[in-house]
Amino acid sequence: MPDYDFTHAPDFDLLIVPGGYGAEEIEIHNTVLLDWLKQRAETTPTVASVCTGAFLLAEAGLLNEKRATTHWMDLDRLKKDYPAILVQKGVKFVDEGDILTAGGTSAGINLSFHLLRKFFGADIARQTAKRMEYDIVIDD
Repeated sequence: MPDYDFTHAPDFDLLIVPGGYGAEEIEIHNTVLLDWLKQRAETTPTVASVCTGAFLLAEAGLLNEKRATTHWMDLDRLKKDYPAILVQKGVKFVDEGDILTAGGTSAGINLSFHLLRKFFGADIARQTAKRMEYDIVIDD
């Protein structure tokens, strides 16, 4: 059972929108969710998506005139359906400051380490990667 719903959720420091079939084919038509995302993006300092969660951010208008990415199989569709987005190919994630997008599922791990570095510093990100036995270069 969830602790909160759309009407009672507390403020967030970070909102991560997951992807998958539901995001790109079903929830993309959910106006309640899209309106909630627009509203939350105004008060949440950092909004991120993983995989096709980018389609929900796109449909909500949050990626217009920004660089963004998604799962490699959906890059062309994102570019075609949302021409105001500067779609980036060949990257694991894109950081536009307040909005970040990641490619497919494992690219979300790279994004997670980037967020750790951004919020807590490179040492914490490296320690976390080591503990997880995840090979990644984390710059200072």
